[in-house]
Amino acid sequence: MIKLRVNIVIVTVLFFLNLNSNSIANISSNFINDITYKATNILSSQDTREVKIRELIKIGENSVDIDGIGFYTLGKHRKSLNDEQKAKFKKIFRKYFLKSFSTRLVEYKEAKIVVISADVKNEKYTIVKSKLLATSNRPEISIDWRVYTKDPKKPLIRDLTIEGLSLARTQREEFNSIIMNNGGDVNALFTSLRKFID
Repeated sequence: MIKLRVNIVIVTVLFFLNLNSNSIANISSNFINDITYKATNILSSQDTREVKIRELIKIGENSVDIDGIGFYTLGKHRKSLNDEQKAKFKKIFRKYFLKSFSTRLVEYKEAKIVVISADVKNEKYTIVKSKLLATSNRPEISIDWRVYTKDPKKPLIRDLTIEGLSLARTQREEFNSIIMNNGGDVNALFTSLRKFID
């Protein structure tokens, strides 16, 4: 009888964990579907390039964990920053990210993305797999979205992996190279980011 009760408890717990996992997967998939739908409409519109960029920036501000990505890209150098430098970096990186994100994406006139599946890694992260459909000028591209789901009501993108290449990790390596090539001076990175922004 005791074993039967234990088994019932275990099955019940697993059932609700599975429900929660499916819920998070659906939230993440719908989140990415919504973002890509909005972006596709912007890119295919007849609006000017400047208007498209402004609209894409809004998407980035509302759907991406810019601060989280920014501090990740600093890697080991984050520990060397004081509070003032951290605040300065957050401000600079946000401008850098939004300009980089919007000016690159706006060049895609045809951008149809289809969500394939969602893999819940844990309660905080879900990987949404998708593909950018091929066109006459571009082959099909696989895109994995790392979605931060600690707050299911406000999911945020933490990384994109395009054809197996993590953009956040690549950015971290680039930032580390800039800093190390300047004697470990983090201010050299700030200067480089400002040049891009301006």
